[in-house]
Amino acid sequence: MLGVAALCLMSVTCGGGKSSPTMPSGPAGATIHIPVGASPLTTTAYVPNPVNVQVGATVTWVNDDNVPHTSTSSSGGWDSGNLPPGGRFNFTFRSAGSFNYLCLVHPNMVGTVNVQ
Repeated sequence: MLGVAALCLMSVTCGGGKSSPTMPSGPAGATIHIPVGASPLTTTAYVPNPVNVQVGATVTWVNDDNVPHTSTSSSGGWDSGNLPPGGRFNFTFRSAGSFNYLCLVHPNMVGTVNVQ
């Protein structure tokens, strides 16, 4: 049986000295959560709302609820399709503007992404 010190030494030396890959540089993105019980909510169904990002940023929607939802642009810019519980959807904003969206399953759920 190896001692704690030996296990610690093995975990440090077995990495082979490789560094983890770096993320590409660019505008910071944002994550928007759909909380549990979002279906009857309106402007608080997406958190945070509104969200502000820069041109080129990727926004990720995460469905933390226990029923499906969507993130669908009011002007046809994107549509996540049904996001099951635990589902994620990413969209990269390539132009400035204020973009409204909603859940097609629960149209009272609304949000805005402001891109500068």
